[in-house]
Amino acid sequence: MTYREYLAQKQTMITDSGFITDASALNPALFPWQKDITRWALRKGKAALFEDCGLGKTIQQLEFADQVCKCENTSVVIFAPLAVAAQTQAEGSKFGYSANIIENQADIKKGINITNYEKLDKFDFRKFGGVVLDESSILKHCESQTRQEITRRFHRTPYRLACTATPAPNDYMELGNHSEFFGVMSRSEMLSTFFVHDGGDTSKWRLKGHAEDKFWEWIASWACVLQKPSDLGYDDAGYDLPPLTIQEHVVRSGSMEDDDGQLLLAPQAKMSLLERRRARRDSLSARVKVAADIAAQIPDEQLLVWCDLNAESEALQQAIAGAVEVKGSDHPKHKTDTMMGFSSGSVRALVSKPSIAGWGMNWQNCRHMVFVGLSDSFEAYYQALRRCWRFGQKHPVYAHLVVSEAEGAVRANIERKQREAERMTRELVKHTQKILTADIRQTTKITEIYQATAKMAVPDWLRRDAG
Repeated sequence: MTYREYLAQKQTMITDSGFITDASALNPALFPWQKDITRWALRKGKAALFEDCGLGKTIQQLEFADQVCKCENTSVVIFAPLAVAAQTQAEGSKFGYSANIIENQADIKKGINITNYEKLDKFDFRKFGGVVLDESSILKHCESQTRQEITRRFHRTPYRLACTATPAPNDYMELGNHSEFFGVMSRSEMLSTFFVHDGGDTSKWRLKGHAEDKFWEWIASWACVLQKPSDLGYDDAGYDLPPLTIQEHVVRSGSMEDDDGQLLLAPQAKMSLLERRRARRDSLSARVKVAADIAAQIPDEQLLVWCDLNAESEALQQAIAGAVEVKGSDHPKHKTDTMMGFSSGSVRALVSKPSIAGWGMNWQNCRHMVFVGLSDSFEAYYQALRRCWRFGQKHPVYAHLVVSEAEGAVRANIERKQREAERMTRELVKHTQKILTADIRQTTKITEIYQATAKMAVPDWLRRDAG
């Protein structure tokens, strides 16, 4: 057996299991490229939309759900982060969709239903013919109970759609959890087929050089990767990001000592998580004051304040005029009401952690952000930043990083991680765009209608043979 034959034997490509729908049957609010991608996903039956923030994943997933409900006479459930469910319902209403938010089994209605990931155990989802995962990067945590439950509960659901801007911010191997959700190949099968251990570190994997082409062909069979419409040959008109200004504010730390109590003349180049947290606690008051000063300079504008520690969150709410805090222990209604209030403008300043409010919300209404505490997760920082700096934002965006001098080069570390993540996304686009463009454009060609404008001339020899 040749290696190519071995790969073919191991590989499980997603075959089309959905249905073909005409572009004219789709919501007219969709842009042409959004229609083509939605129709591609409907034809696939099981697909992922890895599109950047602001490209309209919400309306695409609503249209996907609506078409499945109509064509299959079934119901579809959309999972979303907490307040994103209410936001999706509100956006859906603007575009003519009727979406029902459900809290328990008795709330389920025929058609589109929306709920939060936290309520996964409250329903019997065997009644649904389709499932949509909004912010599906929740799947990338390979050991999480949520990922395992979602994969188990929907392994027989005919229609599955996953949507996120950050499917694999750190490593290609994270894509395996999406593949497992679709039932196309398990994560362990993906690793053994396309990857190899990188040297002596068994936690690091890299693509096998001779398997790269097949890997990207496999990804393109179920995932649409898109940073902007032109990635797939469409017009980018209206999809230009506004200028982003990132300003770092370094404050003196209350302690510049090492673990042995020795005075440090300069920040440590490398710090443990415990050391960084101690530096943050020591500089908490100074950092909160800087954030409050920034807020005071823009009294008539909204402000989004991100933090990492509970103590930071509480102090920021007290220091910033008009600030409302959203923390993990709050009642879900308070979280939703506050986050939707920030969307409408009734809340002037919102203080929260990226883990609570950093995914899924569309806050183009705000252009000022302050990061008073940063975790080690680049994905959390990126998602938090893109709540405001996204396609559809009409104004320049300003992000302030307020850090302790004892934490070292925080901004440089973030920018390094951002370059790595952007490079990975560009690679995903580069390697899949040719296959995807052909496959998605094929959807367009299926319904092209030829209308003859002239009569066909039949040659004499054909008339004689027919006679």
